[in-house]
Amino acid sequence: MARNAALGVLALVLAATLTASAGAAAPRPKAAQLVPFRSCGDLLGYAKEQTARFVGPYGIGGGTVAAPAPAPVAVASPATGGNTEGVDYSGTNNQEQGVDEPDIVKTDGSTLYAVSGGRLNAVDVSGTKPKLLDSLTLAPGANDQLLLVGDKLLVLGRTGYWFEPLPAMPAQVMPIRPTTSTITEVDVSDPGALKVVSTLTLDGGYVDARLVGSSARVVVSSQIPANLKLEQPADASQAARTKALDANRATVASSHVGSWLPTYSLRRAGRHATAAKPLVQCRSVDHPKQFSGLGMLTVLTIDLAKGLQPVDSVGVMTDARIVYASPSNLYVATERWAVRPLAATPTVAPPDVTTQIHRFDISDPDHMHYRGSGQVNGYLLDQWSLSENGGVLRVVSTDAPAWWPSGQESSSSMTTLTLDPGALTQVGQVGGLGAGERVYAVRFVGDIGYVVTFKQIDPLYTVDTSDPAHPRVLGELELPGFSAYLHPVGSDLLLGVGQYIDGGVDGTQISLFDVGDPARPAQLARSTLGSGYSEAEADHHAFLFWPRTGLLVIPFDQQAVGYRVSRSGGIDPVGKISQPGTILRSLVAGSSVFTVSSAGVEASSLADLQPQGFAAFPASPGGPVPGPVPIPAPAP
Repeated sequence: MARNAALGVLALVLAATLTASAGAAAPRPKAAQLVPFRSCGDLLGYAKEQTARFVGPYGIGGGTVAAPAPAPVAVASPATGGNTEGVDYSGTNNQEQGVDEPDIVKTDGSTLYAVSGGRLNAVDVSGTKPKLLDSLTLAPGANDQLLLVGDKLLVLGRTGYWFEPLPAMPAQVMPIRPTTSTITEVDVSDPGALKVVSTLTLDGGYVDARLVGSSARVVVSSQIPANLKLEQPADASQAARTKALDANRATVASSHVGSWLPTYSLRRAGRHATAAKPLVQCRSVDHPKQFSGLGMLTVLTIDLAKGLQPVDSVGVMTDARIVYASPSNLYVATERWAVRPLAATPTVAPPDVTTQIHRFDISDPDHMHYRGSGQVNGYLLDQWSLSENGGVLRVVSTDAPAWWPSGQESSSSMTTLTLDPGALTQVGQVGGLGAGERVYAVRFVGDIGYVVTFKQIDPLYTVDTSDPAHPRVLGELELPGFSAYLHPVGSDLLLGVGQYIDGGVDGTQISLFDVGDPARPAQLARSTLGSGYSEAEADHHAFLFWPRTGLLVIPFDQQAVGYRVSRSGGIDPVGKISQPGTILRSLVAGSSVFTVSSAGVEASSLADLQPQGFAAFPASPGGPVPGPVPIPAPAP
């Protein structure tokens, strides 16, 4: 089949053999430990020295460089009210068991909570007919996400402008306006009377969060200096620009440490907000050995058993893009910051592009401890590019960024890292994957890994990583089309949701693979839905698989489509669910499937998806909330 870049035909690939035909492995990046600041004076001196390089007549001439933050992921909350997750109801589709992630919908099996149109809605799902219990207007924000612990609900969101430059893009002349994030604690002990307990307002954009037990780790990326008042030229003349430049240099030179630390304030219900306090203390901030931008990555620890006041925080002077966590460790990854002239074009990549990965120990519920940093060549796709197994971190990376035009040369690697004192050190690597392509999907299941790269024919490789120093390819299966999301079904089946390519016709497809014998993967069944895309391809929280009955539900064409999946029956259609609004999420509670759209919650029979009832959400209190605002690439 001839290559057709416009159709975006991909391949499920993980690894190539460690032979000459697979291509030579990329050089090992050196370990990249962080350097702690010894005092506030130490931090201030470093910040002034580095910032002086970027001061211009219009302010700081280039903020941090970060790629668009992926949509946060969600995990099920602890069971309450006698319901057991996985038995009585389905939780959020999470990457790691025991690690909860934020999403727009949460449930305890009796009550469903959903954010929509600036409101938090509580819906009774204990029976077959949903009933709206209460609706609470939220503070103006965007991208609100939820975490649920017992009778406490966290609403995480950000307000203001959120510029998302592409990775390694040239610095921008325009200043990046600071973003404010809010974390709201809501008492849901009585779902019919939702109550705001307290609100935490902080500098910077909320990136992602993870919840283990009652401890939430919230990752925030701040632009610094956050509160320096810098000049703008009075007109376009050279004299005006020179005057503004001199004033801005003087402002930076005379700044105090408070200008370089993000702050927060806490407001409890019925009280005034507290005075602004530093989000992180100077001695809790580190910086990479190589300059990594004028940003501050802060990780907060909030123990919901003790309230919303942060109990711990750590900071790194760099960006935050991808967050991944196991039950014991949290990893934050971002591309290495690079300075390039404004005349550079977005197709010219900076030399030696690497992704830095920082590891934090979260085994203590009230404290975080920085353990070490490492780096890999290239860029990571998303959180699925990272996976911890037996203390070994496995990372899939591509040396060409996603914004490169199609046809640019690239290749991918899978690297294994272990923790040495102060550093994540490379143990092994499979390189030269998908020459001329980049990664589109990754999934690790135990010792076996799967990766999707851009290719005309879809080889499904099975790779054994049980020996981290010597990963090896076990089997291969070639198929047309690709999967953008992979989901294990038991121990020997794998579901894929993606696109099919057949004689120039494309559309959404669901594939079922037999991976019981890793040396001989086989396709058992395939079902096509027609032209279009499913939200589950881009956001795994939109994917529902209920193992007890083999029910698969994904959104497609504003509806939700259901299938029974099994080895003997393949992919068998059950029915479709329609309701007002576009369906975004599906979950199981009791004997019903509940689908959630911006308009409300629909209940359908778990047996045949026949409608049982609908509960409408109240009208939005305002207009649509603006989403991320991308920074355009400068002209060559």
